[in-house]
Amino acid sequence: MTTKLLSHPRRAAMSALAAVAASGTAVAILIFSGTGASAAEAPVNLGTAANFSVLAGSMVTNTGPTFLAQDLGVSPGSAATGFPPGLVGGETHLGDAVALQAKNDLTTAYVDAAGRTPFTNLPAELGGTTLVPGVYRIGAAQLTGALTLNSQSDPGAVFIFQISSTLTTASGSSVVFINGSSPCNVYWQVGSSATLGTGTQFVGNIMAQESITMNTGATLQGRALARTGAVTLQTNTINAPVCLQPTGTPTGTPTGTPTGTPTGTPTSTPTGTPTQPTGTPTGQPTPTRTSLPVTGGSGGSALVPVLSGIGGVAVVSGAALLLLYRRRTTNS
Repeated sequence: MTTKLLSHPRRAAMSALAAVAASGTAVAILIFSGTGASAAEAPVNLGTAANFSVLAGSMVTNTGPTFLAQDLGVSPGSAATGFPPGLVGGETHLGDAVALQAKNDLTTAYVDAAGRTPFTNLPAELGGTTLVPGVYRIGAAQLTGALTLNSQSDPGAVFIFQISSTLTTASGSSVVFINGSSPCNVYWQVGSSATLGTGTQFVGNIMAQESITMNTGATLQGRALARTGAVTLQTNTINAPVCLQPTGTPTGTPTGTPTGTPTGTPTSTPTGTPTQPTGTPTGQPTPTRTSLPVTGGSGGSALVPVLSGIGGVAVVSGAALLLLYRRRTTNS
């Protein structure tokens, strides 16, 4: 009985779907690891927040010789301690209009990243995974070991991680790129707080709702942007992310035949005046005259018409008839 039911195509398809649903977790892992999450995404616009290595809501604290390649900002707070020994490669904006604008732009970017769809759900542990461009959603993200981002040879590939609560990395963890990925277009939208473990080598723009902590020796190629809380630094390096551009020169020869009809009106006007032929044509045929003697009776006279071509034949015929008529009249 069972064999008979499964032999029916529709019933067999339903049974196959049920088997897939039962192993949904395993299938999801295969999808995001090998074929990608969604169609190509547009980058998240950070606005003026892109000028900052660190941007906090309440305050920034630092211990040790931290280096920030770009600006340091706080808003609505106005406190930043530990600089020096920390060094800021850009400008420092504490509670001023520049920092406020950057915070407003950060809020816009945060909301944009959080709302991107469609997305692929991921398990909490990201270590040992290879991902292709797309949007990924995680409850609470944990990174132990290496996460590999494969851009599939697209320098503009975008990765967006929507994390509902926390982002935590273990000591010595890392995010690595293959096939031309660009840290410029990696975004971590974190629902609460992010913590990078000691010696972590992280990549991307961290946009946390609350706070960000970087433990001793952690490095970031990107930005640490906290909306409401503090950013805590301990001998860290934050470099600006590098946006890769397409390389190489197009090769080959265009093929095919142009199609369509040219449009538009010629814009130039011919110049000069046409010239007329001069001189007398040479080599033209010269009309000839042919004299035909005509004889008649008494009182007759010689008729010498000008003959040329077919017209001459007609004249000769007429003259002959006239002479014949006169001869008959005379004889009668």
